[in-house]
Amino acid sequence: MHSTLLPAKFDLRPELSRFRPRSGFALWLLVATFNATPAHASIFQGEALDTMADVLTWVVLAVAPAVGIAVFWIVHILPEKIAEKRQHPQAGAIQCLCLLSLVFGGLLWPIAWLWAYSKPVLYKLAYGTDKVAHGQEDKASMATEKDDAVEMKRLRQRVAELESSLAGKAGSEGGKA
Repeated sequence: MHSTLLPAKFDLRPELSRFRPRSGFALWLLVATFNATPAHASIFQGEALDTMADVLTWVVLAVAPAVGIAVFWIVHILPEKIAEKRQHPQAGAIQCLCLLSLVFGGLLWPIAWLWAYSKPVLYKLAYGTDKVAHGQEDKASMATEKDDAVEMKRLRQRVAELESSLAGKAGSEGGKA
């Protein structure tokens, strides 16, 4: 009746005969079961096992979390370091985002990473440059102040020269009239 319900290609009886245990296998399994030796869970025994357990406990409870926190911190300041290396004009903002990422468990880290590798499009249009020499901002501002003072002195001298020449012209024209 089984063969009439299913076509011949779906008859599973010949396939199931392959999975019947052989008598040699059953005998070997029986011998192995009754002839088993006691198992040892560790290569260490006695005091060595206790010492190894203590060392493993310290590694798991103290060393692994410390290493994990250090690696987490190092990975999360990478965008900041990349931005400084590439002289990104918004490196300060990227640093702030990295710190926020540490607080929020790393959720903002991919944004900081992308931002560190991106180049701002409108920064040059707004500020006239797209690179900032990091650590040189104070020196640059002092140099520009010094340059501004020199320029101002030069302009005052030029104004004084023009005023004196104008006064000289006015005096010579007044003497002719």
